[in-house]
Amino acid sequence: MLIKDEILERIKNGEITLLFRRWSRPGAKAGGTQMTQGGVIGIDSVDVVEPNDITEMEAREAGFPSVADLLAHLSYRDDPIYRIRIHFAGEDPRIALRENADLSETEIAEIIEKLRKLDKNSKRGQWTQQYLQLIHDHPATYSGVLAKIVGVEIPQFKPWVRKLKALGLTESLERGYRLSPRGEKVLEDLRQKHDR
Repeated sequence: MLIKDEILERIKNGEITLLFRRWSRPGAKAGGTQMTQGGVIGIDSVDVVEPNDITEMEAREAGFPSVADLLAHLSYRDDPIYRIRIHFAGEDPRIALRENADLSETEIAEIIEKLRKLDKNSKRGQWTQQYLQLIHDHPATYSGVLAKIVGVEIPQFKPWVRKLKALGLTESLERGYRLSPRGEKVLEDLRQKHDR
């Protein structure tokens, strides 16, 4: 579920507590959370609603002046309308994680073990250190350029980088990525082990 930055800000300050989406099948689950570029969104409820059942108050809770404006915004397709009650659940935990480069040998070993599992479970083979090195060598480089260097298309490249981001090793920039302080520390350790 994509949420624009300006909507995220309004969710964070409590101004927006509902989202409406047209989906062929549910794109969110009650009780779950969604990681976004602006923090974690909690999903309180997900219901299918008919256009006539949407109230003016619900339209305002979703940030629209009226039901008519909300329905105009949802006119892009004919799938069922889902009403998603949400709240801001907290800042992105990966931010604090990636800034923490003061890692013990045990913590580094745990991260490297997670990378090894990603490599082992991949049809691509050992890719994690290659991607970390690539981002280290080419910070703030358009993802299409990086994908071409490793011989894949952007839709295949980005999910793999997100796996590294989930470990706090990379961070997204306006264009491309860079290694976090944590990622730099882990890559340095990987290189030292490789050189031994």
